[in-house]
Amino acid sequence: MSLKISTNMAEVIAQLNKLRMAPRKVRAVANLLKGKGVVEALDQAEFMIKRSSGSLSKLINSAVTNAETTFGMVKDNLYIKKLIVDEGTKLKRFRAKGFGRAAMIQKKTSHIKLVLDEKVPGLKRGKVKAQEAKEKDAVEPIKKEINVGPDKKPEIKREIGKERGMLGNLTKKFFRRKSI
Repeated sequence: MSLKISTNMAEVIAQLNKLRMAPRKVRAVANLLKGKGVVEALDQAEFMIKRSSGSLSKLINSAVTNAETTFGMVKDNLYIKKLIVDEGTKLKRFRAKGFGRAAMIQKKTSHIKLVLDEKVPGLKRGKVKAQEAKEKDAVEPIKKEINVGPDKKPEIKREIGKERGMLGNLTKKFFRRKSI
């Protein structure tokens, strides 16, 4: 895994070498993820049936974590600029064939290079945290005091949402059902 900063914008480069999978199979998934935002690419890779999607999602998560910790970038602001799949070394094995012959089997490996870049250059995590704090103060649930009586303490009830959640007792009924 390697990190690199270019001259004008911060780019994060991550590499995965010697993945024990044929490059053409990895490229099939990689071509679908190129140019997409990181969050969208991870969502799409999660629901793919191809075996290489797990390795690619791990590589993307690693690159995003490096970008967040090292450069202070924001996950929602990153996109996949390049996703290059090259052929690695081949493991050569032999299988017996008829008439005393042997046939060579090549077990192929892949080298994957991932380059992440920012959609909006210079958007850092510190600025986003300050913005989220302002939004949190504005969206804070409204609390209302209700006096029950002179002896009792006032109860605080929220006007937005319910204490048991949006579904209420529905989940209890659903999980109590018996299957036939």
